[in-house]
Amino acid sequence: MARAEPSGISLTDHDASIVKGMLARGDRQHDIAAWFGVNGGRIGDISTGAKFPSVAPASHDKLPPPGPYLTGRDAHAAMIALEAAAETINAALSLIRERAVPSQ
Repeated sequence: MARAEPSGISLTDHDASIVKGMLARGDRQHDIAAWFGVNGGRIGDISTGAKFPSVAPASHDKLPPPGPYLTGRDAHAAMIALEAAAETINAALSLIRERAVPSQ
């Protein structure tokens, strides 16, 4: 069986700072990994100090909201719903513009 292609997502010092802040807040490693789109092992590496040992945790006001976060399935369903809503809004705007033009 072939392995999946790597995601290409690399955590930066800034990301590691946020990870450490989220860990200090008590977020689950699984939720943190989902926020960044990385394997949970990368969060574990930061948690143990194996990666980014000298990076300080971000302050609470710099952190994203606590998880859990949308699953890929839920995010996909939300995108489909938003696309349908955008089509409806665009149709309504076209109708308004069409009726706003004075007839000659």
